[in-house]
Amino acid sequence: MLKRNKQVIIRLTEHEYAALRKKADAAGLKVSPLIRRLIENCEVRPRPPDSYKDLARELAAIGNNINQITHLANSTGYVSRAQIEQLAGYMAQVWQLVQERV
Repeated sequence: MLKRNKQVIIRLTEHEYAALRKKADAAGLKVSPLIRRLIENCEVRPRPPDSYKDLARELAAIGNNINQITHLANSTGYVSRAQIEQLAGYMAQVWQLVQERV
């Protein structure tokens, strides 16, 4: 396990500390890990909203449906009009989900 035995004490104004806490909260980190990442020049991005997990699950299910139709089309060498319309419907569903969440 990594042993951190060096300590650095800094003084911040209320405004500076509030800005630091805000960045840590947005990234889903505590202050110390945030500062370590900043020191290492790591890009610290805000944590994605929880709704993104649901979106990813829905998109995966739609992708699975599309993959099944594609697999069937490749094995038979034929794609019906109904399957094409179904694929177009899935893609419309994807765009709708993305636009709702963005």
